Amino acid sequence: MLAGGVAFLIGSILNGVAMNIGVLIFGRLLLGVGVGFANQSVPVYLSEMAPASIRGALNIGFQMAITIGILAAGLINYGTAKIEGGWGWRLSLVLAVFPAVVMTAGSYLLPDTPNSILERGQPEKARQMLQKVRGTQHVDAEFQDLLDATEAAKKVDHPWTNILQPRYRPQLVLCIVIPFFQQLTGINVVMFYAPVLFKTLGFGDDASLMSAVISGIVNVLATMVSIYSVDKFGRRVLFLEGGAQMFLFQIAIGTMIAVRFGVNGDGELSRWDANILLLFICAYVAAFAWSWGPLGWLVPSEICPLEIRSAGQGINVAINMIFTFIIGQVFLSMLCHMKFGLFFFFAGFVVIMTVFVYYFLPETKNVPIEEINQVWKQHWFWGKYILDEALIGLSRNDEGRDT
Repeated sequence: MLAGGVAFLIGSILNGVAMNIGVLIFGRLLLGVGVGFANQSVPVYLSEMAPASIRGALNIGFQMAITIGILAAGLINYGTAKIEGGWGWRLSLVLAVFPAVVMTAGSYLLPDTPNSILERGQPEKARQMLQKVRGTQHVDAEFQDLLDATEAAKKVDHPWTNILQPRYRPQLVLCIVIPFFQQLTGINVVMFYAPVLFKTLGFGDDASLMSAVISGIVNVLATMVSIYSVDKFGRRVLFLEGGAQMFLFQIAIGTMIAVRFGVNGDGELSRWDANILLLFICAYVAAFAWSWGPLGWLVPSEICPLEIRSAGQGINVAINMIFTFIIGQVFLSMLCHMKFGLFFFFAGFVVIMTVFVYYFLPETKNVPIEEINQVWKQHWFWGKYILDEALIGLSRNDEGRDT
């Protein structure tokens, strides 16, 4: 997190003072480095620090911060675009210094997780940190789980090689498939159409602002729903409900555009039609924001054992960024060729990912992060990959039940 914050800080300064395109690109690359470091470290940090009962809610705080940042960025860009003299873009970019300073200073002040402290051979300090973050002295069972996980992790010299072993097949598949599916929900398609829709609604030159504000507000509110419900109803419920809702409203959006504009794109929306389409878009964005948006980061960060956790999260981030890039490159060409059919294309992927979750993603609600292998072992398909010696905490839980 500290390295990511420093990269953000240097990149935002360079972007603000850039005198040529080369410096601007280099600064932007540093911002990309910051995004990569933050996406790799923050979800794992939150999952390791949080108690099992509220791990989902705390981890989704990461997504909440992202949605608030998107909303703030839209408002800032709108304001700085009105600055006369042609220097507003510099102010917009250099304002990233402020969150960069917060991230850098905050990561310097934050303590390491008990897992990380144990990995560096300081068990007593790790116990004290666990007692501090849990607010109780009675942490013996959880601390023993951490010790067992650390001992298992020490036997693994190369996590990037070991994650390819059959025993880690469930984690590897999920860390690839979840970010892949997240980018194929079609959220970028809907967000692309939003400015055009808002102009149709009569917002004129303020269409981009209204697009950012309305979608941003929906994003924030729906993420709050996810924070409230993820540890109450579970990950699977949100995935399945969100998938069903996204499918229905993508079909509704595509059908409405097809009826009004046809294959040739000739037609127009009445004000009533535009309002209905706006409602469909908000319902779709909300479904994404309380399901695949936050859960795409939460689930990969909590399913990997300590010995491959860094590799698993690294794969998750890399796949996410790769397909963000690919979709960004091919989206306009697909839109020109497929038109309203693009909504049906992504709706098909939503069906596939929802069926996948139903059959292949077990529930991890309220399960301590170091005991996730017990969930995999009980799964109808993944259970055959999990070795008995990987079931940390199982014997103690059995003893507790017997007692």
